[in-house]
Amino acid sequence: MKDLKFEQKRSFSRLEAADQLSALAEARHGGNAEPELGPGTMSLRVPDELRTEIEVEVGDGEIEMEIELKRPITKSGAES
Repeated sequence: MKDLKFEQKRSFSRLEAADQLSALAEARHGGNAEPELGPGTMSLRVPDELRTEIEVEVGDGEIEMEIELKRPITKSGAES
């Protein structure tokens, strides 16, 4: 069972998609990433090291690209 899962599916313009990625990139010098999630904003601390996975699938008339960024949490459940 997951401690927390948030999933959002919606259509973005190219500019909106770039804004989401830019919000994550803002944390490159430390601090929090703050991507907009519909009417709200999520603040997420991005650590110095991440595990990444990039997957590209072509089929059913679509090209799908997934970018996963994973980081550990402390055993107490608090962010490291």
